[in-house]
Amino acid sequence: MVTIGRRQFLSSGLAMGTMAVLEGCAGSSRDMPLVGSLFDTGSRTASGGETLSKPDYTAIYSSFGGERFPIDSFDFTKVDPVFLRQVVDYRGSETPGTIVVDPPARQMFFVEPGRRATRYGVGVGREGFAWSGTAKINMRRSWPDWIPPHEMVERDPDIQSRLEDTKRGKGVPGGPHSPLGARAMYLFGKTGDLGYRIHGTTEPETIGSNVSSGCVRMVNQDIIHLYSRAPEGTTVIVLG
Repeated sequence: MVTIGRRQFLSSGLAMGTMAVLEGCAGSSRDMPLVGSLFDTGSRTASGGETLSKPDYTAIYSSFGGERFPIDSFDFTKVDPVFLRQVVDYRGSETPGTIVVDPPARQMFFVEPGRRATRYGVGVGREGFAWSGTAKINMRRSWPDWIPPHEMVERDPDIQSRLEDTKRGKGVPGGPHSPLGARAMYLFGKTGDLGYRIHGTTEPETIGSNVSSGCVRMVNQDIIHLYSRAPEGTTVIVLG
């Protein structure tokens, strides 16, 4: 798959509608999920014969401390189980350590050794903000500030009342009210920052939705889990 920068998306016609810039991740629209063909999300048996047990979601999505800000528990019973963290069989050819995002399925996969992958439910770009291609994580931040682009503020002037001064300009300081949640991983292409992030959220109930302006959002417990495993330089493939 070819690595494509933002300008190439816009000029080549691969961009679908107006592309968001720098951390524009608001809005909502929910559709029914479509399971990606590369992954067996129904099987409980790995290729080596080992049974993949059902996780203890009460523990996974509980509240916990040890952070700059508290992590609230997530009521996972309100979400379709296909969007909850699970180790699944993997049929693709990507090497372990690769992140694969399947927007139609609203799922993300962290490829593991032994033809497995950890599946996460995600929120992805709503209509007009979808994109595909290959990128790399070139920057990561814990409890990042959210700096909305001018285009987003123009589309939704009510955002202005939420903004205050940060080191990077007008925005929402990192913390429990930041739309980027507990972690953010910044996606870069050949031309530099693509403006898209894999990040946490203050709205975990939107996981499994076409909801963002192109970013990939995750439940805070899941983005913290992925963040600990995906260093700078990790390849991210967003399927078309």
